Amino acid sequence: MELPPAIAALHRELGIPADYAARRGLPFHAESPEGELVRVDHGDVDPPVRLRPAPAAAWHRLEAGAALDGLKLLPVSGFRSVARQTEIIRRKLAAGRSLEDILRLIAAPGFSEHHSGRAIDIGCPGHTDLEEDFADTPAFRWLVQHAPPAGFRLSYPRGNPWGIGYEPWHWYWVGEAAG
Repeated sequence: MELPPAIAALHRELGIPADYAARRGLPFHAESPEGELVRVDHGDVDPPVRLRPAPAAAWHRLEAGAALDGLKLLPVSGFRSVARQTEIIRRKLAAGRSLEDILRLIAAPGFSEHHSGRAIDIGCPGHTDLEEDFADTPAFRWLVQHAPPAGFRLSYPRGNPWGIGYEPWHWYWVGEAAG
């Protein structure tokens, strides 16, 4: 796949190999127009958690369903621009992390599902730090059962083919039952 020139330039600047997309098999995600995003948090996080309208509506239904079952789901992160993704990688590089290690935990600019406005990182009280221990919570077990019928899929399960670390908090809205 030929990358848009601006993304290819960012990859060269960051030292991301030209064969990154082919080697990882991650799909390219165009950046959602910011004007089409809606806020899904309850005004209690900064930066705001925003999604495209259809995944936002599905998120609110999922959140309400969890509440009916006595669980509180918390939106931790949603849309992330290419610029923000680049900033995160630069910050990790400046802190001495190797690019190889960084790309095991975060997708390269242009390849993050967060760019699409369809991905949401979910937590629960006491588990908003986006760590693997979220998988040990009743909230995660509830999501495993109820998120797929609401159109969300767990993007990065253990041993996923894209080489991204296990992210039990990261769910992507596919627009239909992900069953």
